[in-house]
Amino acid sequence: MTRIPSKAEILDWISAHPTQTSKRDIAKAFGIKGADRIDLKRLLKELEAEGHLQKRNKTYRDPEQLPPVTVLLIKAPDDNGDLYAQPLEWHGEGVEPIVLVVTSASGPALGQGDRILARLSKVAGSDHHYEARLIRRIGVNPKRVIGIFRKGAEGGRIVPIDKASSSEWIVMGDAMQGARDGELVEAEQAGPKGRMGLPKARIITRLGDPSAPKAVSLIAIHQHGIPDDFPDQVVAEADAAKPMGLSGREDLRDMPLITIDPADARDHDDACYAEADSDPKNPGGHVVWVAIADVASYVTTGSELDREARKRGNSSYFPDRVVPMLPDRLSGDLCSLHEGVPRPCLAVRMQIDAEGNKIAHRFVRGLMRSAASLHYGEVQEAMDGQVTDRTEPFLEPVIKPLYAAYEALKKARVERAPLDLDLPERRIILSDTGEVTSVAFRDRLDAHRLIEEFMILANVAAAETLIKKRSPLLFRVHEEPAPEKLESLRETAMAAGFPLAKGQVLQTKHLNALLNGAAGTDDAELINISTLRSMQQAYYTPENFGHFGLALRNYAHFTSPIRRYADLIVHRSLVSAHGWGEDGLVQTEIDRLEETAKHISDTERRSMIAERDTTDRYLASYLSERVGNEFSGRISGIARFGAFVKMDETGADGLVPVRTIGREFFHFDAEAGTLMGADTGLIISIGQRVTVRLTQAAPVTGGLELELLAIEDEGLPKGGHGGGGRRSPAGRNVKRKSGKAKHKSAKLKRKVERKRRS
Repeated sequence: MTRIPSKAEILDWISAHPTQTSKRDIAKAFGIKGADRIDLKRLLKELEAEGHLQKRNKTYRDPEQLPPVTVLLIKAPDDNGDLYAQPLEWHGEGVEPIVLVVTSASGPALGQGDRILARLSKVAGSDHHYEARLIRRIGVNPKRVIGIFRKGAEGGRIVPIDKASSSEWIVMGDAMQGARDGELVEAEQAGPKGRMGLPKARIITRLGDPSAPKAVSLIAIHQHGIPDDFPDQVVAEADAAKPMGLSGREDLRDMPLITIDPADARDHDDACYAEADSDPKNPGGHVVWVAIADVASYVTTGSELDREARKRGNSSYFPDRVVPMLPDRLSGDLCSLHEGVPRPCLAVRMQIDAEGNKIAHRFVRGLMRSAASLHYGEVQEAMDGQVTDRTEPFLEPVIKPLYAAYEALKKARVERAPLDLDLPERRIILSDTGEVTSVAFRDRLDAHRLIEEFMILANVAAAETLIKKRSPLLFRVHEEPAPEKLESLRETAMAAGFPLAKGQVLQTKHLNALLNGAAGTDDAELINISTLRSMQQAYYTPENFGHFGLALRNYAHFTSPIRRYADLIVHRSLVSAHGWGEDGLVQTEIDRLEETAKHISDTERRSMIAERDTTDRYLASYLSERVGNEFSGRISGIARFGAFVKMDETGADGLVPVRTIGREFFHFDAEAGTLMGADTGLIISIGQRVTVRLTQAAPVTGGLELELLAIEDEGLPKGGHGGGGRRSPAGRNVKRKSGKAKHKSAKLKRKVERKRRS
C-alpha cells in the first residue's frame, strides 16, 4: 500500500510547487495510484474545509499565498516612481501581500487603475513579498461601486449606496473576499451582465459595518477616492520637522495678533490685528495686519510632504472628522498658530483709508506669537457687551480696533458691490457616538464677516504683489454667468415679477438689485437659489480672468496654506519674489502650474461632493425616525422624473417622484423649468411653497422621498384617467385646463400664476 502523505507534507509541496497543484500533480509527486487516490482526495477536502487550501479550477493552493499567475490592479507610482499592485485574487486572512511590478523598457507603460495578468515570484528579505512581471494588460479601468453586500446561496448582491444608482450587482461565490451579510464593501465590475441583466462584481475591499457610529463620512471618503491615510514616509518626514526660529524673519512676537475661528476649529492658520493709522496723511484710516502660517518653510518642493499635499489638493471637512492635506504634526501643531507659542508666518501689513480702500501694503516673513485663540461667538459677545475673563483683556486694545477697521471695509464693500446671496448654512450636530442630535443653521455674525473681509483683502494684496513682481502664481478665478444660464435666471425673475434688464454688461450690482428687490417676499429664496445656480464654479488657473462674484480684478488664495495647496503655491511665489530663502517656487513647479491648477480644482470639487453627500446621509439618518410626518418647504428643482423640495426645518432636499403626483401624465418643460399635468393643467415650478409628507428616508444613500400634499396652501386637483386622484382639503375641484404642454404655453401659464400670487 502506498504511503499517504500527511497534511503538512501536502501543504509543504503546494507551497514549494505553486504551478503543480492539481490533484494529479500531487498524486504523481507522492507516487499515489489507484484506489489510494480516494484517501488523497479525502485529505485535500479536509484541508479545504479547514481553510488551509482553496480549490479553484481543479487545482489546490494555499489561500495565504498568491498564485504564480494572477490578476493585479496597478496602484499610483510611489514617490520613487516604483509601481506596486493590489492582488485581486487574495483570499488570505493575514495582511495582504505587497507586490512590486517589475517593468521592462520594451513593455507598455502602465498607469494607476490598469489591470494586468502577471507572473509572480516570491522574494525574501525585502520590503515587498512578491515581484510581478507583466504577461498582458487586460482591459481598461473597470467600473467601481460601493454598497451593502447581501449574501445569497451562491455568492450575493451589492446594493449601491449611491442614490443615483438603482441597479444591484451580482457577486459570484469566488469573488466575495469573505464579505459578510450587511457589510459595506467596495467592488469592481468583473465581466458582462449576469442573470436578470445585472452586472457582475468582484469585491475589492471590505469596509465594515455601515451602521456603525461615524461610518457616514467613511462611506463618502471611499466612494469619492479621497486619500485618508498618509504613507509612512510622509508621516516620518512630518515627525522629523522642528520648530522654526527667528533667523531671517521679522520679529512680530510682541504684536497682539489673535486667531478667531469656529469653536470646534482643528487648526488655526490665520491671525489678525488692527490699529488706527498714525499717519497724518491718512486721517481716520487703519492699519490691518494679517499673519498666515508659513507652511512653505516646512513643506518644500519635491519633498514627501509636498507630493502628498499636491496629490490631496486640499483638506476635506466632515461633521465628525477632517481628512487633512498635511499630517497632524504640521496641521495641528507646527503650522497651527496656537496661543502663546512662537510660529513662523507670512504676514501682510495693509493700510486702508477711512472709506476702507487699501492704499498700501507690504509683506514680511516673520515670527509671531498668538496672543489669544478666540472663537467667533465669544468675540461677538464681547462686542455686544458680554465680556468674559478670556475676552476682557483684548476688548479695548484688539477687538474694538478690529471692528473699527471692519466698519471702514464695509463701506468699500458697498462700493464694490460683490454678489450678496442670502443662503443659510446648515450645521449637523453629532453626539459622541456619531448620531445626529440636531440640525441647525449657522449664525452669520459680524465676527464672521470681519474675518472674511480681512482675508479677502489679504488675498487681493498677494495677487497684486505677485502681478507687480511678475511672479507666477495661481489665481482664484470666477467667471461671469454663461449667457444661457443668465437668460434662465432672467425668465425666472420676470415670472416672479422682478426685472433683470437685457442689453447691458452684467455686473454684480445688477444681481444684487434683483436680490434686494426679492428680499422679504415669498420669492426671496427662489431668487437666491436661481441666482446661485446661474453662477459658474470658481477654479484655479495661472491666468487672471478676475473674480466676478467678489467683483475683484485680481484675486488669489493666500490665507489657508494648511488646507489648500493653491495657497502654498502663492506662499512659495511670495518667498521667491522677495528673495526670502531657497524654499520658494522652483522652475519645475512653474512649468506645471496649469496641470496643478486643474488637478487641485478637481480635488476641490471632489471634496465638495463628498461633503455634500455626507450631509445628505446624516440628514436622512436624522429624519428616518420621522417618516410619515408632514413638512413645509419650497420646490428647489424640477426634473423629468419629479420635483425636488427643500424642507424649511432642516434644509434637507427630498424628491417628489412624478409618478406619485395624482393619476395623470406630467409634461416636463426643461426650458421653463416646469411640470404640467396633462388633464388638470396643474403647474409645478421652482419656488412654490409646498406641504409634503416624508415617505422614505435611506441613510445609506442619503435619499429622501416625499409625497406632495399641497401647493401654495391649496390641495392638489383631482387627477385624470378615471379619477381617483387627490382632492383639496376643502373638497374643491380645480377646473381642468388644456392638456397641451407646449413650451410657450407652459411659460405663459407660469408667469400668470406668479403674477396672480403677487
